[in-house]
Amino acid sequence: MSDAGTYTGEVKAGGAPDVRELDALRITKVAVDEQMSNNCYLLTCKRTGDQVLIDAADASATLLPLIGDAGLTHVITTHQHWDHHRALPDVVGATGAATVAGDPDAEAITEQTGVPIALQVRHGDTVPVGDCTLEVIALAGHTPGSIALLYDDSASEGGHPHLFTGDSLFPGGVGNTFGDQAAFEQLIDEVSTKIFDRLPDDTWFYPGHGNDSTLRAERPHLQEWRERGW
Repeated sequence: MSDAGTYTGEVKAGGAPDVRELDALRITKVAVDEQMSNNCYLLTCKRTGDQVLIDAADASATLLPLIGDAGLTHVITTHQHWDHHRALPDVVGATGAATVAGDPDAEAITEQTGVPIALQVRHGDTVPVGDCTLEVIALAGHTPGSIALLYDDSASEGGHPHLFTGDSLFPGGVGNTFGDQAAFEQLIDEVSTKIFDRLPDDTWFYPGHGNDSTLRAERPHLQEWRERGW
């Protein structure tokens, strides 16, 4: 069974992580920083034990014990904004993990953190999590190099896609484009074509802040989001 357990995705900074057990992959979600409430996702291949962290947002004292002795093969930063990579130097320094980010955001992340980006990825690239695979979906608009990561569990009994969206898609709308209408139109177009037009309703997505949702819950509101302009 692909979605065994009682995972809800409802976490808060300073609280316990929530764990979702899929057939081949374990997803551990933890929130850090009470003000920003960033989500960090530790993905573990259940066959090899290899681990990947999505967004070393803050609180290395929380993240490093979660990672544990198994270490980390990659740290993926979903975009260049400061609140998503504050623990990157500590986590990379402690684990030696390879760093991953969208190519257009990589230089800015290095400027802000002092950490070089080893793998500068583009749309359609992949990142391994042991025997599992994450597909990169580029979603420009919130930042030029924002990325989402897709793990497709559809082949498992009861399985479905799982999408880590950073700050590009939330329950209730796309990410903030800070009053830039052209950026909003680009983001809503890319979210529509690359996510909603491609992936099924049972796709579960995990955002950079707050609770999770499904494409089924959000799809009816796409036109509403486009018309309101944010």
